[in-house]
Amino acid sequence: MHTAIRRCLSLAWFLLAGVMLPACTTNPTTGRSQFNYFTREDEIALGMQAKPELMKEFGGEVARADLRNYVTEVGMRLARHTEGDAPSLPWEFTLLDSDVINAFALPGGKVFMSRGLAAKMTSEAQLAGVLGHEIGHVTARHTNDRMTQSLLVTVGAVTAAVLLENSDASDATKTVAPLVLQFGGQSIILQYSRDQESEADSLGLRYMTREGYDPRAQVQVMEILKASVTGERGLEFFSTHPYPETRIKRLNRLLQTDYASMVNNPNYRTGEQEFRTRFLSKLSAAYPKAGEPRFASSEAELDAMGGRGELGMIGLAAETDCASHAR
Repeated sequence: MHTAIRRCLSLAWFLLAGVMLPACTTNPTTGRSQFNYFTREDEIALGMQAKPELMKEFGGEVARADLRNYVTEVGMRLARHTEGDAPSLPWEFTLLDSDVINAFALPGGKVFMSRGLAAKMTSEAQLAGVLGHEIGHVTARHTNDRMTQSLLVTVGAVTAAVLLENSDASDATKTVAPLVLQFGGQSIILQYSRDQESEADSLGLRYMTREGYDPRAQVQVMEILKASVTGERGLEFFSTHPYPETRIKRLNRLLQTDYASMVNNPNYRTGEQEFRTRFLSKLSAAYPKAGEPRFASSEAELDAMGGRGELGMIGLAAETDCASHAR
């Protein structure tokens, strides 16, 4: 490689590291060193800007204020148990008028759940499990991590293209290699996304138990998802989310270890009667002709509604370690 090219590439990586390292902080939720691609103000602004369009794509909010208020009430009680300055985020919990089973979050404290998913639940603790999972995506700043990972993949792909262009490799290699390298990078990002789903599951357990909910409800949510899956599924390696069975096994391990003292403990409630009275009966009355709750029938349908939700079939515990970016 020519000395000039080597110097240019070294300078590019040096400048990238120089920009990223000063912006690293320790996330109080995860305890990890994290590069701040977005500031807190950026994340709040992004969530506020994206919310109206997402609501439109998913049918808007449900019409009944009592249903919306109930979801908000449970969500706000969970949000107060978050770490650092997260309790002061402008949290909003939106119940969407869609029969597609979905839940997701935007940066800055915007959490969404469909009535299709809510209709499948049987307890307030299950509702808390879903909302806690989405809160976890916000407090772990998973969107921030995903953007950082995308940036690094892009830099790597560009670097590879420059190196190959100035090497003795064949024309075919020069054409295909950058694509392979980029696919490899994207595969790493998918793995991060699966890890982040697991992290959000763990954080969901943390927040719901801090509010006194039975942690077994989180497993019940995964059972709901498992029972709702129809048709063939691709290899899990190429999925952005772990299968429900994978998540159930992991959650059960946590229930047997970290949360063992809370299982079969009367101090941790399910809120089944409360959920039936204040929510489920009113939801059925408000939408007597609603379609059967379902997953989107195709990727095209998901894309038309803003993409796959963060709950998974139910988005990102990547260890974005600042020191690794400098190397």
